[in-house]
Amino acid sequence: MLFTVLTGLITSSLLVPFGKFIRTKGSIILPFIPVLLFLFYVLHIPSVAVGTNFTQNIPWVPSLGANLDFRLDGLSLLFALLITGIGSAIFIYARSYLKGHPYFDRFFAYLLLFMSAMLGLVLSNNILILFVFWELTSISSFFLIGFNNDNSDSRKSALTALSITGLGGFFLLAGLIILGNISGTFIISELFSKRELILAHPLAPLATILLFVGAFTKSAQFPFHFWLPGAMKAPTPVSAYLHSATMVKAGIYLLARFTPILGGTDLWSYTLIIVGGFTMLYAAIHSLFRTDLKAILAYSTISALGILTFLLGLGSTEAIIAASVFIVVHALYKATLFMTTGIIDHEAHTRDISVLAGLRQVMLPVFIAGLLAALSSAGLPLTFGFIGKDLIYDAGLNQKDNLTTLWTSLAVLTNVCLVAAGFMAGIKPFVGQLPDTFSKIKLPSLALWLPPLTLAILGIFFGLFPHIAGEYLSQQTTNSILGYNTTVNLKIWHGFNTVLLLSVLTLVLGSIIYIFNKPSALKLARIERFNYLSPEFLTKKIGSAITQFSCWYTALIHDGYLRSYHFKIIIFAELLLGYKLWISGPINLDFNALTPLSWYEVGIIIMLIGALYIIVSTKSRLTSVVASSVIGYCISLLFVVYSAPDLALTQFTIDTLTTVLFVLVLYKLPAFLKLASNRILIRDAIVALGFGTILSLITLKILYEPNTIETSNFYGNNAYLLAKGKNVVNIILVDFRGIDTLFETVVLAVAALGVYSLIRLRMKASEKE
Repeated sequence: MLFTVLTGLITSSLLVPFGKFIRTKGSIILPFIPVLLFLFYVLHIPSVAVGTNFTQNIPWVPSLGANLDFRLDGLSLLFALLITGIGSAIFIYARSYLKGHPYFDRFFAYLLLFMSAMLGLVLSNNILILFVFWELTSISSFFLIGFNNDNSDSRKSALTALSITGLGGFFLLAGLIILGNISGTFIISELFSKRELILAHPLAPLATILLFVGAFTKSAQFPFHFWLPGAMKAPTPVSAYLHSATMVKAGIYLLARFTPILGGTDLWSYTLIIVGGFTMLYAAIHSLFRTDLKAILAYSTISALGILTFLLGLGSTEAIIAASVFIVVHALYKATLFMTTGIIDHEAHTRDISVLAGLRQVMLPVFIAGLLAALSSAGLPLTFGFIGKDLIYDAGLNQKDNLTTLWTSLAVLTNVCLVAAGFMAGIKPFVGQLPDTFSKIKLPSLALWLPPLTLAILGIFFGLFPHIAGEYLSQQTTNSILGYNTTVNLKIWHGFNTVLLLSVLTLVLGSIIYIFNKPSALKLARIERFNYLSPEFLTKKIGSAITQFSCWYTALIHDGYLRSYHFKIIIFAELLLGYKLWISGPINLDFNALTPLSWYEVGIIIMLIGALYIIVSTKSRLTSVVASSVIGYCISLLFVVYSAPDLALTQFTIDTLTTVLFVLVLYKLPAFLKLASNRILIRDAIVALGFGTILSLITLKILYEPNTIETSNFYGNNAYLLAKGKNVVNIILVDFRGIDTLFETVVLAVAALGVYSLIRLRMKASEKE
């Protein structure tokens, strides 16, 4: 499993040196990567279908509990098949869609990175590794959404998506760490057996809420939904992939994965029902007023995600079966509709349904794909969407509470709107009379229309043979979400019953709305008058307030003067250290317990004081630099006196180099200027004396604190035994605290690259602003 995750990551990095080859002859290789990965997981279907789970454990950072643990069960297999299966269609489609694009190789590098991140997320059996891949999906989707980086709207949409999902990631990390600390393990499969322990802990509700925030931001639940319509600025292959089977489904996967651990409580159930129920109806209604095909699909996607959240909240066996089926239903028809929309945009150069019509005459295969997908989204009998919609209604009717009518009514109203939205996106552009404007449009290449047509036909295939999907996909997915075994028996026909009546009613009402609803810019403008109440508007207001505060704070604190920065830092340190010294109680000095001063210690101190006096009184920079070096050498002598020759040598070397560098730059500096008044000098002297006094008092207080040498003994005893080195300081830096040193090195390398970039930067005078 690790190999499948790394395949996309490795290939993505190889596209950097071999970009030119990929842009020309080598692009044919790209679709084979998801295809081969899809075949790999297809081969696991028979084993997983009979209840076999596969695990893999590779130690990574054992001391932190962060190991590369992977697990393939029903739920992760379903998502792995969607990621690689839908991904195969998207890769074939995108190769033709972006043919000739100057950043063709860059696009597929991002796409491969995203595919690997999603695979790692759904296969992870370690909550820390799950979070790593969770954040990687946010970062890679940021690059994909903002792929057209010369467009300000694309950049803005990418930043919005990253901000919302990244914020959710912080909350998610906190929740996952709390769960790990409560249970004593970061292994997800081990958390299942510790459900009672977790739920009995007082921090369990907090962990649940934090997990909700992470899932809701990623799966675009209200009020975090607004990033998803903005993400439609991405190229259509990105929209088709991210918003049908991958990115937005990550939040649903997270909720499904933790249902056996945290599900069944009132907090879990009612939160998901309320948030999911409101989201699905709110977004479904909004989709009816959109005129842009991608906007219609965006809001209908939000609604579908709300339905899945709603079903997971209901939590009954019927609801979980419905969710496991609807995940596949939605992925098939939504990816198809996005790709047909991309073809229309690619050929007609518009996505406005108020002007699109009659395209079936020039794009018959595309029309067939869109029609089949629209019928599946509407739940027409003999489509897989019909099975999914029946299961949703069955879940609502069989809910064991007093709100059965309310839950079912919400589902019906939502699906009525989604029927109309599906017809608007999949049928409306193709019917009617072909305008003269589009008379020269031709059928695109096979690579563009075959992938959506294939997915649309799959929706019909599973509708005609639902037992295949039920037996090989939904059965074990349902068992994984529920945490116990149940039976999934999908059928085309369940007889004349209430569910069938509701399905027919939904189809009829949705068709009526489609016929009589005429989206227009005027209607959309009327709706947008209420945008001041929207979460997006409120979020922008908060962002604007933060920006204003940041500007005020920056102007106040960061005035550009190094002396000012030093002054503020020292004042803050004095206040903090002084407060700590105050609350820690009085200092009980016993001078008799101190070692008597020797004549050479007194001599060194006298030299230090003399050098300090010269520094603050001289008007010569060179004299000041030399006096500073005297202070450094005196400190080196003190290290020698106190038997620390390694520190003395380090201090000596640093002071020597610093003095040389100072002398070299003196020739480039202007003449010595006195820029500070006597009042400022007196102020600085008081602050400096105060800082020195506080540090001296702290040092005296430490002398009388209990001295524990356990840490010193540990490093001294184990430096050679564990790290095979005799220099304890070096061993600590390189081995025991190697991660710290690694990241410090990375920071220095990044800073060096930044400095080098600025040195090499050549800008016009007009660009310097």
